[in-house]
Amino acid sequence: MLTLYSYWRSTTSYRVRVALNLKGLSYRTVPVDLVAGAQHAPDYVALNPIKGVPTLVLEDGTALTQSLAILDYLDQIAPDPALLPDDPVLRARVQAAAQVIATDIHPVNNLKLVNRLKSEYGLSADQGVEWMRHWMTQGLHAYQALLPEGPAYSFSDTPLLCDICLVTQLYNAHRWGVDLTPFARLLQIEEQALKLPAFDAARPENQPDAT
Repeated sequence: MLTLYSYWRSTTSYRVRVALNLKGLSYRTVPVDLVAGAQHAPDYVALNPIKGVPTLVLEDGTALTQSLAILDYLDQIAPDPALLPDDPVLRARVQAAAQVIATDIHPVNNLKLVNRLKSEYGLSADQGVEWMRHWMTQGLHAYQALLPEGPAYSFSDTPLLCDICLVTQLYNAHRWGVDLTPFARLLQIEEQALKLPAFDAARPENQPDAT
């Protein structure tokens, strides 16, 4: 069985949980309490030198890190349902939308970065929240502008890689009080996705370490 090292509120872990569920792959979850600093324990650092989550350990003990790399692996070993379309242009568009979330929004809102801004540069707690809201809002505007009219999800009538990234990021947007009024299309995608058992079971509040 696959082993997923995860933190319940980690949106990158959330992405992997959704993909595992969509593909019907069995896995067990090992919680890593990021707030308590469990990611710095030597045995965990040996698995994941970046000291973050997720880490997916395969049956042979191989440890995979970085959520998009893990999702690519899962798409290779369990190609149905596919997270990326076959058409080269559409595939590139889906990947570009996913990367708006994964490379433009998430890194500048990462716990490590925000904590560094607070400790080294005097950012207050309220300023930290405003920082996160700013970059989420910018990124969500960019994501929404990339979408065609018509599909039930971002580019298709079934959820793809970018939809996984979007829905998990919207969890953070709700959590931190982002004004989502301009993002009606994105909220429609989220509402539909969360009705699917694979997304619902992956929700942060449904995880064993949720508090």
